[in-house]
Amino acid sequence: MYNYCEKTKKLINLIGSGNAAYVPKAITCAINTLDKIAANKNLPENVREEAAYAAANLSLSDYKDD
Repeated sequence: MYNYCEKTKKLINLIGSGNAAYVPKAITCAINTLDKIAANKNLPENVREEAAYAAANLSLSDYKDD
């Protein structure tokens, strides 16, 4: 497992155990979430730029959330 923060690890455990909802189109969900972070002018510019970069790369990847 990657070195995720405690909040992410907690949700991985909850989703894996069935105690939290699983999102079938997870990559699309991630792209949309990253885009919302990138658009949030209340966040530091470097955080917004990182989110936009990640969203753009995922959008251009060959993922399939059919």
